[in-house]
Amino acid sequence: MEWDLRQVFDDLIRFETDLWNEIDARLRRDAEVPLGNLNVILVVEGTENCRVNDIAAALSITIGGASQAVDRLVKAGLCERRPNPGDRRSSIVALTEQGREVSAFAGEIFDQELAARLSGPLAAEQLGQLATALTALRAATPHRTDPAARP
Repeated sequence: MEWDLRQVFDDLIRFETDLWNEIDARLRRDAEVPLGNLNVILVVEGTENCRVNDIAAALSITIGGASQAVDRLVKAGLCERRPNPGDRRSSIVALTEQGREVSAFAGEIFDQELAARLSGPLAAEQLGQLATALTALRAATPHRTDPAARP
């Protein structure tokens, strides 16, 4: 079967936009945290001695964008910057107690939404194929290893 690549692109982008907007709306309503903030919180939570560079790489965003996101979380009391004992030029980003509470509560909502919107409509085999395909596409994207190189 031959696929119309423009249609595949359109479907992928529109689905991503709809998925993001619907999950973001639920998180804002029920957990009072936008999905963008939760993404950063989850990276910080899952990365030992997390630095801004780690956040940028994990989310495929610029270092400046990651730094601004951390600044917003620090201002909201969800994260803190600590001196990096291994490198005085950088700092370690860590969740505060409030940040850990937000992560637990909002993370549960996030997981519920993902299950409903991905596992619900797709059979396990289809979801596995989608995951494999997305992993291959992301690995083939040149900026994947250097988020600072993105235009």
